[in-house]
Amino acid sequence: MPLAMWRTMFLGSGDASLRRLSTCETSTKRGITEAGQAAESSRFYDGGNGLIPAVLIAKKRDGHPLNDAEIAWFIEAFTRGEVSDPQMSAMAMAICLRGMTPQEISALTAAMLASGESLPRDTSSVPRVDKHSTGGLGDKVSLILAPLLACCDVQVPMISGRGLGLTGGTLDKLESIPGFRCDFDLDQSAQLLKAVGCHIVSASERLAPADRRLYSLRDVTGTVESVSLITASILSKKLAASLDALVMDVKVGSGAFMKSHSDALQLANALVETGTEMQLPVSALMTDMDQPLGRAVGNALEVNEVLDLLRGQGPGEVRELTLQLSAEALLAAKVCTSRDQALLRLQRVWDDGSAMERFEKMIAAQGARISGQLPVAAKHPIVAQRAGFVHLIECSTIGQCVVDLGGGRRSAGDTIDPAVGLQVDVAIGERIESGQPLGFVFCRDDQAERWTKELQRSFIIDDEPVAPRPLIIQRIESKKT
Repeated sequence: MPLAMWRTMFLGSGDASLRRLSTCETSTKRGITEAGQAAESSRFYDGGNGLIPAVLIAKKRDGHPLNDAEIAWFIEAFTRGEVSDPQMSAMAMAICLRGMTPQEISALTAAMLASGESLPRDTSSVPRVDKHSTGGLGDKVSLILAPLLACCDVQVPMISGRGLGLTGGTLDKLESIPGFRCDFDLDQSAQLLKAVGCHIVSASERLAPADRRLYSLRDVTGTVESVSLITASILSKKLAASLDALVMDVKVGSGAFMKSHSDALQLANALVETGTEMQLPVSALMTDMDQPLGRAVGNALEVNEVLDLLRGQGPGEVRELTLQLSAEALLAAKVCTSRDQALLRLQRVWDDGSAMERFEKMIAAQGARISGQLPVAAKHPIVAQRAGFVHLIECSTIGQCVVDLGGGRRSAGDTIDPAVGLQVDVAIGERIESGQPLGFVFCRDDQAERWTKELQRSFIIDDEPVAPRPLIIQRIESKKT
């Protein structure tokens, strides 16, 4: 169903409130005629006051698809408080176990979008694009991509989050810059976007509030991993930003949320096809996360690496991935007509310093200044115990190290130490010698001995050579024409 029809169906006149669907209000006796369910639909209603949450939960639990009106009613009632947190948690578990059809995912996305407002747009014809990553160790691409694309006649309204668990959050990295502010309301975000061309902010409470509430329940009920729920969560917020195109970086490997190729491919396809169904052009790159992206892992360390990259230094793989994702966005928004044209334009504004200037402008507009490298903790080497080839880097150990040092969160209320982290100086397939530094851990002196020994074991070294891993594994685009 086209996005305009979703909005008309769920948003009514377009104001912030979410009206009840007329099909739900009047279906006590006649039910909803959809997908051959008309004969039994009346048993899901309570005799005049709407649908019965427990019956819809049982319907999904038993593997039956929910129709558009049922999903819309359930999310609307949850937003109003008529569906309780335990009932929403039960529905989330039923979805996690039974999955959703593509039509159900689209309806859930639309319902969560309709629970709030959208980022205002002026009459400007400048396209809006964004990139979203599913998260991985050392992933600092967003900090470069937003100002880089803003130099290419597009707006980038990036809405990001904080980290929980082994992968760091984009906002945590930026908040290591003293004074950086990420909490803006929708009108302020629109003003930032107009003045700078990009912003990286936290999600407003007015954007997809149903998703915000649902995510807090998923986090404590073991339902975070559901592809259906992940897809609706990501796309409802991106659609609320009034985008013209979206590029997904779906990471796969030991340092990513999705560990297997099949799971990552399933998520990438769901995101691409659901976005296309709702008239948002979405493409995805599946990228390797069996080793950290770049050298730095940790908040201030990653910001410092971003500064190096914007000045023409730093790891080539971060630059390459940033350029490829940015080119996808320019092509999807029809700003460029070929990948070569897009890459040339992006390289030019990167190399001539325009992207660095735009980054500094964005940081200043959000309350901060950067005059040089951010301070980091004391540096301690992680030394190879033997010669050979790097076969494996245990990203889970590296991520856990950063969390234990204070650079990540175990729970949402934890305080972050931005100065700690790791620098990884070798890659899979690389030849090393005994005694060579594999990297460095940045921590207090009394923590160094434990973690240098622990991290030595996270680099698996063998006598036999191994091929370097490709960074970009696969590109996914919609199968629909």
